[in-house]
Amino acid sequence: MHYSRLTERIAGDGAAAWNIHYRALERQSRGDDVIVLSVGDPDFTTPEPIIESAVNSLRGGATHYADVQGKPRLRELIADTHRRQGGAASTSPANVAVMAGAQCGLYAVAQCVLEPGDEVLVPEPMYVTYEAALQAAGARLVRVPLRAANAFQPDPAEFAAAITPHTRAMLLNSPHNPTGQVLGAAHWQALAALCREHDLWLLCDAVYAELTFDAVHHSPDALPGMAERTAVIGSLSKSHAMTGWRLGWVIGPETLIGHLSNLALCMLYGSPDFIQDAACEALANPPAELATMRDTYRARRDAVLAALADSETLDVLCPSAGMFMMIDIRRTGLSAQAFADRLLDEQGVSVLSGEAFGPSAAGFVRLSLTVDAERLREACRRVARCAAACLVTSD
Repeated sequence: MHYSRLTERIAGDGAAAWNIHYRALERQSRGDDVIVLSVGDPDFTTPEPIIESAVNSLRGGATHYADVQGKPRLRELIADTHRRQGGAASTSPANVAVMAGAQCGLYAVAQCVLEPGDEVLVPEPMYVTYEAALQAAGARLVRVPLRAANAFQPDPAEFAAAITPHTRAMLLNSPHNPTGQVLGAAHWQALAALCREHDLWLLCDAVYAELTFDAVHHSPDALPGMAERTAVIGSLSKSHAMTGWRLGWVIGPETLIGHLSNLALCMLYGSPDFIQDAACEALANPPAELATMRDTYRARRDAVLAALADSETLDVLCPSAGMFMMIDIRRTGLSAQAFADRLLDEQGVSVLSGEAFGPSAAGFVRLSLTVDAERLREACRRVARCAAACLVTSD
């Protein structure tokens, strides 16, 4: 049977990156002592008031079709939240489309702003699904490297050099996955200037905006001349431990929101009403657990930094936000994938190879802060043992 070319564009390295995670889960299911640090799924439960609001909504009869663009109350709350987080002061409910998670939001935006053959500049390393989401629209992803020597911060000059007549957009992720770095005001201003000069869209993945530790989150649509060319993608998945609820949004110009609503009409037909009600509760009455979760991630980050501080083989990049850390394993002499495979096989810890996020992260592995601090310390002991064993083997 014949399959469309789309199936080729949505497969590849991004889909294969999760193989080590699935291996770890399979071993764990057999009872092996495996510490799974290969996925960004919070180990917290969604706060109880949010769960109860969904249950009450269901019992109240919210089992029918919902507003395809998103309930007016929810869009109002999202717009309010975005303005408080430094987004464009003009943001209104008309600038919001509710989607089935941030991943769905990015896919939908790509379908509505990109044509086959368009180029999209993406800083790399990057989240593993970006390539497929852009290629599904027929666009071509152009990697702009983030240098380890520069703590994986972007160089606007490299973005400028990558722009061609085919460039249609930039896709920027801040706070960044996998490195946990945050773009400062100067970076945003320089990159926004390039977008205005070359008439580019700026697609901003801001799903970790509420999980910052040591930096200030900036939203590029607040800069002059950017609201009409920026799509900000957000969700409740990470900040509210709601990954399984699949509730996200896109904030952008009204014309884009209209196109997204048309796409949702033929693809999603709206997020379920009871989930939107739960999202309203999450945003209208932020639970105390949000600050607790953020502080816990910070404490876990600090536990990893302390546990590996004396290593002569490993270096740790300190993240300013998020739930991930990058560990430099280059002195072991192994590739990141080989090290990750050996770490799982011999020490029972699963991490993702940096190369899964792009060649600029070669020699790094990504560790998730999704288990408690003591379990993380044990994982670090195993990582250190693996690194030491690699040195002995290479000698």
